[in-house]
Amino acid sequence: MPHLLEYGGLFAAAFLSATIFPFQSEAVLFAMLVADHYTWWALIAVASLGNILGSIVNWYLGRFLARFEGRRWFPVSKAQVERAEGWYRRYGRWTLLLSWTPIIGDPLTVVAGVLREPLPVFILLVAIAKTGRYLAVGALSLGWI
Repeated sequence: MPHLLEYGGLFAAAFLSATIFPFQSEAVLFAMLVADHYTWWALIAVASLGNILGSIVNWYLGRFLARFEGRRWFPVSKAQVERAEGWYRRYGRWTLLLSWTPIIGDPLTVVAGVLREPLPVFILLVAIAKTGRYLAVGALSLGWI
């Protein structure tokens, strides 16, 4: 596959942007689409896969970190956790369709892990959200919209 390193860079950017690290994978995808050296559907697939896998890492972190919630060093206060859990319980798993959004998207995926959202449901909803976002970026960069 030509351009394997570039696709790997896009995958890494998408993966990192789904975790706690601040990164803008949309800018990388947009630049690669505009460059017109790559297959558009492969770029969207690679970015989506990386971003979905990053969200799955968040889900596992939520499952793992929940057991340390009461500790003094825990980075989130009990009130903040209760507020996030209440919001998630109020609106349900459908909030995962917002997992693509900046600021709230990544914490939603962690909260889903803390609240033990079933992994297959989690993956389906996150995949719809993340792939939809990259399709929109692709459509904009290719002048389809």
